[in-house]
Amino acid sequence: MKHGKNYVNSSKKVDREREYEVDEACALLKEAKFAKFDETVELHVRLNLKKSQSVRDTLVLPHQFRAEKRVLVFCKSERVKEALDAGAAVAGADELIEKVKGGWLDFDIAVATPDMMKDVGKLGMVLGRRGLMPNPKTGTVTFEIKNAIDELRKGRTEFRTDKTGIIHLAVGKTSMEAAQIAENLRLVLAEIGRKRPSDVKGEFVQSVYVASTMGPSVRVAQAKVER
Repeated sequence: MKHGKNYVNSSKKVDREREYEVDEACALLKEAKFAKFDETVELHVRLNLKKSQSVRDTLVLPHQFRAEKRVLVFCKSERVKEALDAGAAVAGADELIEKVKGGWLDFDIAVATPDMMKDVGKLGMVLGRRGLMPNPKTGTVTFEIKNAIDELRKGRTEFRTDKTGIIHLAVGKTSMEAAQIAENLRLVLAEIGRKRPSDVKGEFVQSVYVASTMGPSVRVAQAKVER
């Protein structure tokens, strides 16, 4: 693959044969930045998993970098006011389901109370394709509406392995302080380490890389991820 002059010059700052400690890797990302826009810092973690295994969880990063998310809540009429008072952008039951079924998707995250999931499940073709279907594993199917909305508006983030056993996750912006990016990165790596399946043999984490949108990737020493 042929890269531009800026990328080539930026890549010279990174030793491809070396694994950098978290703080050093995050500082190097900022030093190697050359794009004129505020790039996203992306984390890529390859895990040692069987085909039948996956790693999935949610967390709230200590340093947020995204705009506040618009939360939709599917709930019975008697709980609509509670949801709206907690910060939901919109809440409702049957009429809201029909509105979404008709193609309205002006929200970022959907939450549902368990007693609504039978009806919300009918939206699988609409919400599932966009990753918006409420799911108990991500804390978006719950009767604890206020707690769920509070965390989601603070920036609760989901991470999960893809089909090849790699986790891809945005952990910051290049405009942030290197220490802030590092703190976000450490939290994600710690959570991944805690999700290690009990029957994994050998190293669980095979490689960790961070990269900005346009910049070169930096390999991170992952010894501290292992549990």
